[in-house]
Amino acid sequence: MQSPLVLDENSMRDLPESERLNSCKKIIMFEKDESMRWDAVWLVGEIASNALSKNNKELFGETVDLMAWVLKNDNNGVVKHEACYQIAARNMRENIPELISASLQDDSVLTRHEALESLGLMRAVDTIDVINDALNDPSLDVRETAHFVLKRLRRMKKLGSYNPSSVP
Repeated sequence: MQSPLVLDENSMRDLPESERLNSCKKIIMFEKDESMRWDAVWLVGEIASNALSKNNKELFGETVDLMAWVLKNDNNGVVKHEACYQIAARNMRENIPELISASLQDDSVLTRHEALESLGLMRAVDTIDVINDALNDPSLDVRETAHFVLKRLRRMKKLGSYNPSSVP
């Protein structure tokens, strides 16, 4: 689904998906303007969604790898926040280790918060013990998010409604 919120001034959506991914990758890795990197991360999320619907595992895997790169290398909390959101929205379970790392170690409060929230959205009940560590975060916002996510994951686990493969 294409969002009108994303600026696509270079009409990258008109490119074949592999070319669009390569263009987004260049922006994400080399562009100084964080607003352009944010838009490119969103566009990569759209590519991931299309790849899933077409069962294109190779293309989906490339988007997974790029989102992991963003979490490890981007210097902007808003861009990394968007990567966390896209990881959860596209159920990129392969990136759970990167979300865990970001939730506990990232310099950005915004990124730590969103990484925790993403783990909750992805129903990552196997991360409960790790999320407990975030209850000691210096940021009240991160501690509140950890508390909320833990409550939700424990409820899911207790109710037996946890099924990570069914998360859209």
